[in-house]
Amino acid sequence: MRPAFAALREAGLSLVIAGNQPSEAGPALAAMDLGVDGIGISDDWGVSKPDAAFFDRVLALAGTARPGITAAEVLYVGDRVDNDVLPARAAGMRAALLRRGPYGYRHAAGPDAGRADTVVDDLHQLASWIAAQD
Repeated sequence: MRPAFAALREAGLSLVIAGNQPSEAGPALAAMDLGVDGIGISDDWGVSKPDAAFFDRVLALAGTARPGITAAEVLYVGDRVDNDVLPARAAGMRAALLRRGPYGYRHAAGPDAGRADTVVDDLHQLASWIAAQD
């Protein structure tokens, strides 16, 4: 994960982590020193995916790293179509489906996987896909 994050940062991207997690996850993620611009935890926000308000919070968090960013400039990465891809798209964001774990593989095989801008097996593939978009 660290090398992929480094490649994404070297490409000039801002990175935030946001997910459905308990409050304890925030300090644990911060202690990992992943080089991200922000961490958003659903329990701290009082709202969780797939609620649209969660994705509003993601956009606000991204805005702290890159003021003036629009939803269309955000690529939300997740391993579920129902909790990640579809609500991110509804929020006006782009979406990448990460094929990892049981949800990622099952959701990538479903018909709604095509709603994602890309389906990747890991964050290194994501960095390559982003580089190819420029």
